[in-house]
Amino acid sequence: MEISEPSRSVTLNNGVIMPLVGLGTFRLRGYQNLFPVVDAALACGYRSFDTAAVYRNEADLGRALKELLPRHKLSRSDIFITSKLAPTDLGKGAREACLRSLAELGCEYLDLYLIHWPGKQGCRSEDTRNVQARAESWKAMEDLYQEGLIKALGVSNYTETHLTQLLSSCKVPPAVLQVEFHPRLPQTSLLRWCKEHKVHLQAYSSLGCGALLTREEVKKVANAHGCTPSQVLLNWALVQGVGVIPKTSSPERLKENFRVWDFQLSKEEILELMSDGKEERYCWDPTGVA
Repeated sequence: MEISEPSRSVTLNNGVIMPLVGLGTFRLRGYQNLFPVVDAALACGYRSFDTAAVYRNEADLGRALKELLPRHKLSRSDIFITSKLAPTDLGKGAREACLRSLAELGCEYLDLYLIHWPGKQGCRSEDTRNVQARAESWKAMEDLYQEGLIKALGVSNYTETHLTQLLSSCKVPPAVLQVEFHPRLPQTSLLRWCKEHKVHLQAYSSLGCGALLTREEVKKVANAHGCTPSQVLLNWALVQGVGVIPKTSSPERLKENFRVWDFQLSKEEILELMSDGKEERYCWDPTGVA
């Protein structure tokens, strides 16, 4: 296990620099709800924002950023925007879907665009048409990348099998893999694969949808460092070189989640947090998708 002092950013395999801590916007809908969260996040120092077509908040996020960036003396180049291709558009609709996301966000380019799920909506998990739909999507994304409309390409919820398939045929390798990742789902083999192939792993659901915050081993480590359980769980990923995108609408939690560089977990503490070896998913399981 490799551990290092948490950094503020990572240089992706194509030279693009991405902040290691970003704001996730899943379930943050409506301009009136999103605006104050984005405002507080920018004030805290967040410069990375993660959205997706299926979140149905791209337009509100784009509108909020357009209004707030000048207030914070920032420009578009100061922030990193990620969006994702919806399963309904996997395949031939990928190009049009990405262009829609750009229009909704009011952006000339996306810093990172991900395939959100390895399966196409309407196809069963075992349906081999999922393989073709992924390949078609990636080809469309490579074209958009070459046109400068996407600065970096990636995938979400892919397994090692999906990634190996992608590497066997792509011209532009994926720069980022976004998956559920926390002490109850450490994805050790997948993380090793990503490091070997220079694919940056980014975690979602770092807090286990909140379930990990009350675990005794998490609280014990938090007490030892004089920090909060959420800070422990985020640092647990960061010291392994894994990016995080925690979501919250609370200004205090925004500040808390961003203050994760003041301490560093030891290798022993990292192992202690996942000591029982049991794995538990709190989100979706992509392992059965062909």
